[in-house]
Amino acid sequence: NIPSIVALQNARTLIKNNEKIIVDGNQGIVIVNPSKDILEDYEVRQNIWGIEQQKLSKIKNIQCKTINNEKIELLANIEVPGDIESVKNNKAAGIGLFRTEFLFMNRKDLPNEDEQFEIYKSVARSMKEKTVVIRTLDSGADKLTSADTTISANPALGLRAIRLCLSEPQLFNIQLRAILRASRFGKIKILIPMLSSLTELRQTKLLIERAKKSLMNEKILFNKNIMVGGMIEVPAVAINAEIFAQELDFLSIGTNDLVQYTLAIDRTDDRVSHLYNSLHPAILKLINITIKAGRKYKKEVSICGEMAGDTKLTRLLLGMGLRYFSMHPSRILSVKKQVLNSNTQKLVSSSAKILKAKESENIRTLIQKLNQ
Repeated sequence: NIPSIVALQNARTLIKNNEKIIVDGNQGIVIVNPSKDILEDYEVRQNIWGIEQQKLSKIKNIQCKTINNEKIELLANIEVPGDIESVKNNKAAGIGLFRTEFLFMNRKDLPNEDEQFEIYKSVARSMKEKTVVIRTLDSGADKLTSADTTISANPALGLRAIRLCLSEPQLFNIQLRAILRASRFGKIKILIPMLSSLTELRQTKLLIERAKKSLMNEKILFNKNIMVGGMIEVPAVAINAEIFAQELDFLSIGTNDLVQYTLAIDRTDDRVSHLYNSLHPAILKLINITIKAGRKYKKEVSICGEMAGDTKLTRLLLGMGLRYFSMHPSRILSVKKQVLNSNTQKLVSSSAKILKAKESENIRTLIQKLNQ
């Protein structure tokens, strides 16, 4: 909930000490030394925002259902155990994404099994019977840890996420054992990032089974039926979503990387960030393919990227058949408001029309109509 804007190349030269600035995190605008009129305008905006937050707080304890009585699960993304307070305050249905790589960052050593176990256990206990999806180490690219011994020329396409874990089985085994040990203390699920082939998935499953056997040999209790899901963020996997839906217990669409890889745009490079477009027709088609695959094989499909928390897209995604959203805790109530005012049956035809659109601008226009 702290307004922030990144990639302001000339900020250091344009902003001086003791100058008054306005940081508009919604619009991505920083205003230096605002005039009296602009300052008054933003004070009004700030007050309106405060009133809106108060209104949203009133729907916290209302069950998240659409007008036509369809239950929608709004889960939260977290990075560290300290985020749990915000998850609870916003009444999330559970944790849809625990980004464990942040436990590995900004330190010289790697967290051992017991340290990881205690962290995962504390999160599971805090959430009680609610779902906690723990993503295995997604190191590399823009999130470097001490596990990354070399930096590739193109880290987004290099040895990262599940590729790194499969190349470092001992590192992976430590994390898997810690997650499995914690699984008896809550409803924990395992999520595998950046899958690109069935071979990777089957190798991963083999290592999970080995970790299970080692714990059984040591007579350590864990949930033997723990669910294993995969992130759909590589286009090759989205296209083959039906195959992966048969092999996995659930699917989670990582839209941030899915957009990056589909459009060949480095999302951390602000020189090409204007080309990053989550409403590209190809992106919507890949999401739709994945949702359909999940429905066909009766597997849960969620979206855990930035698109999940974008209220402009909530009704479109509902119309496409999405029923599980995972987002930053601060976005949950805003999305919930959209859900409460939506009828999924009436959104199907509009969403189908949007999926047929050939250009992003046309898609944006149709989405505006859908939200009116």
